[in-house]
Amino acid sequence: MDSLAQTIKQHKNATVPASRPIPVLEIFGPTVQGEGMVVGRKTMFVRTAGCDYRCAWCDSAFTWDGSAKDDIRLLSAEHIMAELDQLGQDSYDHVTISGGNPALLPQLAELIDQLHAAGKKVALETQGSKWQDWFLAIDDLTISPKPPSSQMETAWDRLDDIVAKLEAKRSRFCMKVVVFDEADLAYAKQVHRRYPHAPFYVQAGNDQLAEQDAERLLPHLLSRYQWLIDQTMDDAELKSVYVLPQLHTWVWGNKKGV
Repeated sequence: MDSLAQTIKQHKNATVPASRPIPVLEIFGPTVQGEGMVVGRKTMFVRTAGCDYRCAWCDSAFTWDGSAKDDIRLLSAEHIMAELDQLGQDSYDHVTISGGNPALLPQLAELIDQLHAAGKKVALETQGSKWQDWFLAIDDLTISPKPPSSQMETAWDRLDDIVAKLEAKRSRFCMKVVVFDEADLAYAKQVHRRYPHAPFYVQAGNDQLAEQDAERLLPHLLSRYQWLIDQTMDDAELKSVYVLPQLHTWVWGNKKGV
């Protein structure tokens, strides 16, 4: 029996039988979190397939456009745990569940429970289009509604409901908006006004997704980040704001699985 099979068996012996499988495109790490409230945090990644949005500038379109359909694996929570342990060994204590939109998957509750039982913290980002009760169990939850440049419409009533539920339970979460232009920045300020008690992040968008040379991409990303800093420093509506780059693209460019 190989090491992964042995680890899966150990996880199964320690937990209840798996329920609905989870559609997984990537499991990788350890690496650093490149976005959101725990930027720079050492973490493992589990990227799920499927999304209810079709953002014009999506940097993970392969999760929903069909181009990676042959790479989707339907995995139990036990198998995911075993793969994380095989990759990360004893060098990690944090896992980021990414997508697509992982909020489409109610069966993630089992994985989150098993990660917590193993002493791991869990981060997750979603656009705030769908509620899952397991949101309340996420240690680092980022709600990232999509601005006008995405060409998506925000369902404000659903977003209001999600934020109200999180605030009522005093959950650890933040709001984050990716900004490409002035219209996006105006949208970001609208989000900040609407949810003034939530920690608020703006992040410079990457509009060069086809560039495969990381050294050529970095100066452009730096200029985008500098522009966003300049836009926010003198803005009276953005006193309580964190201004972020997309850190992993600075280091690895548009490479997947890092």
